[in-house]
Amino acid sequence: MPIAVQDIQDRVRERYGAIAERHLAEIPVTSSCCGGTSCCSETISDVSAALTLYTPDQIRDLPPEIVGATLGCGNPTALAALQPGETVLDLGSGAGLDCFLAARQVGPTGHVIGLDMTETMLELARRNQVKVGLPNVEFRYGHIEQMPLPDASVDVIISNCVINLSADKDAVFREAYRVLKPGGRFAVSDVVTRGDVPTEFRKALDLWAGCLSGALDEQDYIARLQNVGFIGVLSIGREALSGKEIEDWAEETAQTRRAGCCTSDLTRDLAEKIYSAKIWAYKPTT
Repeated sequence: MPIAVQDIQDRVRERYGAIAERHLAEIPVTSSCCGGTSCCSETISDVSAALTLYTPDQIRDLPPEIVGATLGCGNPTALAALQPGETVLDLGSGAGLDCFLAARQVGPTGHVIGLDMTETMLELARRNQVKVGLPNVEFRYGHIEQMPLPDASVDVIISNCVINLSADKDAVFREAYRVLKPGGRFAVSDVVTRGDVPTEFRKALDLWAGCLSGALDEQDYIARLQNVGFIGVLSIGREALSGKEIEDWAEETAQTRRAGCCTSDLTRDLAEKIYSAKIWAYKPTT
């Protein structure tokens, strides 16, 4: 039986709300659901670890607690080719790092909107915004399946390992297409799969919240974007997750162990099948 949509949303909100609460309380997070600095890890422990995703120039003058609250599998601002004056929407903006990087690139005439469904994450992001002092950023509550924005209102959509968490990705892609202006760009980092993966793996709620079980097959991801009207769809810069990362994910999820998918066979069955990828597409001009 498929996992209920509400169960997925509740588990995702619970997981990331707890992470935000720990950062708001300034309690260091030492454990990780995903093996260190890869997708959905609960912390990037220091600036040197963050360099696996971001360049030194991007993060060197940011407070370490902002970098340390970052969750993601890539650097979508490096893919998006942002220009001064553009309006950017970050889906699942979390603690705000990608919004702050985007805000610097679009400049004072540009605008960045961070969208998140977890109230404590929004609170953390707004606290972080005060620290960095970027007035051209705003954070809004909402679901990425129902974006609280007008039609054709943003130039670029970015996201960092969040769309895989949605139980209705077609709705996310339709909404992304709707809110983008003609010629607008879709540039996200996300987790994808290649080839068949175990059925039990797809049913594991904790692994869904950990950015694994909800990942689309790479070609399915591309096809779904094309089906809603996007063109120029590419998946680039693919990087396989390591067996150690997969094992770390599995070991931290008691529910998945009960489902029987956290045995030593998991690494073998998923080897070279789970990737962090950069997905690029754009909306036609007419």
